[in-house]
This record gives sequence, C-alpha cells and structure tokens, in this order.
Amino acid sequence: MATIAQQPVLQVNNVSKAFPGVQALDKVSFRISPGEVVALVGENGAGKSTLMKILSGAYRMDTGEIEIEGARVVPENPRHAQDLGIAIIYQEFNLTPNQTVATNIFLAREPERAGFLGRLGLVDYGRMREATAKLLDRVGARFSPDALVLHLSVAERQMVEIAKALAVDAQIIIMDEPTSALGREEVEVLFDIVRNLKAQGIAVIFITHRLEEVFVIADRVVVLRDGKYVGEMPITDADRDKIISLMVGRPIDQVFQREMIPESDADIVLEVRGLTRKGIIEDISFDLKRGEILGVAGLVGSGRTEMARAIFGADPIDAGEIRIAGQPVQITSPLEAVVAGLALVPENRQTEGLILMHSVEMNVIFPNLDDLSNGEFVRQQYARGVVQQAVDQLSIRTPSLQQKTRYLSGGNQQKTVLAKWLTSDPKVLIMDEPTRGIDVGAKAEVYVLMDRLAKAGIGIIMISSELPEILQMSDRILVMHEGRAVAVLDKAEADQEVIMSYASGQEQQ
Repeated sequence: MATIAQQPVLQVNNVSKAFPGVQALDKVSFRISPGEVVALVGENGAGKSTLMKILSGAYRMDTGEIEIEGARVVPENPRHAQDLGIAIIYQEFNLTPNQTVATNIFLAREPERAGFLGRLGLVDYGRMREATAKLLDRVGARFSPDALVLHLSVAERQMVEIAKALAVDAQIIIMDEPTSALGREEVEVLFDIVRNLKAQGIAVIFITHRLEEVFVIADRVVVLRDGKYVGEMPITDADRDKIISLMVGRPIDQVFQREMIPESDADIVLEVRGLTRKGIIEDISFDLKRGEILGVAGLVGSGRTEMARAIFGADPIDAGEIRIAGQPVQITSPLEAVVAGLALVPENRQTEGLILMHSVEMNVIFPNLDDLSNGEFVRQQYARGVVQQAVDQLSIRTPSLQQKTRYLSGGNQQKTVLAKWLTSDPKVLIMDEPTRGIDVGAKAEVYVLMDRLAKAGIGIIMISSELPEILQMSDRILVMHEGRAVAVLDKAEADQEVIMSYASGQEQQ
C-alpha cells in the first residue's frame, strides 16, 4: 500500500490523442508525486508537447484518464487547468512586456478593493504588490513588483512565470525547455528554484533536450517515442546511453560518433588576424583549415556570436584582416560575405535564419537568386530541381516544397537553413548553436551532415554552449573569454575542465 509521500499528485492513464493523419499519443501513462522532479524526454514528434497541452487544458484527449490526488479530472481549458492546480511555463514566455511584474502575475485575477470600491471593480494595488513581493521572495527574485517586464533579463522573466504559477497555488508545474535561452549561471539559478519548489512539495515536470540537465535536476526520467511511453527509470539507474537508446530506438553507437580527423597538411581556407570591435571583441586571430571543424567555446557574453557576426559582415569592425583561400577580403555586409564564400547559420534560426511565413522552396531560393534566375525572373523549373536536390540530400522531412517553414520541426527548420547556404557552395560555414532546441535524433542528423561537409572540404566554425558537443565534433577548439580568444586547443588535450578553466579566465591568472 502506497504511503502518503508515494501517492501520486498526478496520474495519467492510457491517454491518446489523434490529429488528421497523425496518432500524436497512443495510450500514454505516467505519474508524478508531490515534491518530485520528473524529466520528460523524447525526440521532436515524440508526443511531449501534445501531452503537456492536454494536461494544461489547451487540447482535449480522445481517450484515457487524468487523476489529480486520486480524483478524475478533465482540464477543459488553461484557466480550468490552473484551477485544478496545473500550471505550464512555455519556452516562449506569456508575459506583457509593457506592464509591471505584479500586473503580469495577477493578470485577470487582480485582487479587488474591499467594500463598495471592490463592487465597482477597483483593484487593490497595495495588496497585489504585497502578494507579488512574497511570491518573488519564494523564487529568490531580487527585483521589484513594480519593475516593467521589458526591463528584465530572460532569467528574470522566467522567475515571473514561475511566480505566476505559484500565485494560482499550482501543485504541478510543467517547464517546457526552460533553459534553452539561459546562460550557465542563469541555469544554476533556475535549478536552485526548482529545488526550492521541490522542497515546498510541488511536483515539477521538466522537459528538456539537454540530457546533461536530467542528471542534475531530475529524480526520475520518463521517455516517449513516436507518441508512446517506452520506459522510465530513477535517475540513480540512468545514464546517457540508456536514455538515448530509449529515445531513438537503437543503441547509442548507432546514432553518431565522429572520429578525430588526423592532423593533415590541408590548406588554410580562412585566416582571421586582429579582429576587433571596440568594447565587444578584441584582437581575435585564428586559422581554419579546409575540411576542419573548429569548435568555439565560451561562457555567455564571451563574444562568440559577436565574432561570427563580425566575420560575416553583419556587424562593423574597427580593425582586423580576413583572408579567404589566401586572398585578403573586405567584408562590410553579409552579401559581400556570401560572395566571398562564407555562410552563416545564425543562433536564432526562426528570427534570423528563416522567413517562417514562406515555403521551404522560397527560403532556399531567396539567397541564391543570382544563380537561380536569368536576371529578371527565377528559372522556376531549374530552381525547383535545385531545391528538391538539397531537400533530398539533407533529408528534410516536409510534405512538399511549398510547406511553410513555420510548420516544420526544429531539426527540419535547421536543415532548411543549411540547405539555402549549401546551395551557394561556400568555402567556410559558420554554425552558431547548430543543435539548440532540437532532439537527439535530429542532432545526430546535423552531426552526420557536418561531418560530410567537412570531408567534402568545407571549413566549419561551430559555436556551441554544449561542451559534450564541442568535444565530440571539433578537431580544434578556440576558447573565448570576455571578447578575447584565450586559447586554441587540440582535441587530444581538451576536456570539459580545461575548456571551462580557460572560459572562466582561470588559466590566465
């Protein structure tokens, strides 16, 4: 017989949900107890989002049962789910930036003044600010209830979202990719908040693509694949290989393992000397060989993305020299960079890499109009053949070339960004956080593609916040700290501790 501590606060029994042509969930069951952190993992399309939207009242299940503290419930809508004690914090925050923290937390639930004034609908702002201050204290926030949300950092906005969940007395808080936009120190703050919620008896469902986080914060991991529950384990019994094997349905050694490329006399395809943008990056110099993957590591704010943008001509530089294939080039715009043989896959593919309202075909065609047109009109049949070839080569999963890119999965969006640049036949490919927000299977596909491109002779600069990814994919590793390149390490001499010591400035002391 279960003790009170073991009694699930939430029990999901055989929940199924179908959309036209797609069985999104197929008899999924799982449970979570008070004060427990359960990591819910799976590839894109595994059913995680559908299940969470059912729990939070955004979708209605077709069949199955949901129980909260033993009572059967059916969340009718998000407000009803909150009343039942379920709150969800989406990756894209649901906040109004021009209003205060207090107003956001109590939006549509503002406390009314007492007596006659309350009957007139007047808000008791003093009580609202006082309640907000207590909620902010519970999540360790150090900003005012009167602060405008637009002035808060990403991590602080996340604290507001968590405070909103506490304001409705949530027993179950769902966090959807909560660390995707956070730096290393901000992630640690979030984990402290999660531990505090756990100590208060609140159950947390933690959805993440970053498997290393599972071992830091979760008590148990539940795995979905193709809309089905495929297994779970306490974190004490879990390891990365076991989890990935469940997620993808095959052993980890069949997913992707890149072998270190031996030292060679390959030509230098890119030389950067003294690259400087005052106050941002300073005196950065390095070489990139043909067919090499140069990983770029560093903490948030170290200047990694700013360096990439400067090389690509997206931001102006104050000093420095760039040579491509031995020839000096003057790059003052992305167009000049593309002409010179550079390509950039930006950190944020949705806002900087794609036009989401346009099709796969148009996204690939736009940056290659000179090659795909006769000067005035796009050679439609030829262009479509080029796009189809790129889609086939990169295994982009799309119903048609006319599918709007906003409806593709994260992995297929990323491959579409790659398709448009590879069509331009670049000498150097800069990839900024190439696998952020995509699942382990899609990551493996991106790794295979990078490996193939490197073997074809393209020099690749890969910026990543994930040290396992840096160590797995790089031939050499450039480490940045406070806008400077502080080390270039051979793969054989690098490990996470060495990289972090340089990234944090310790090796320079």
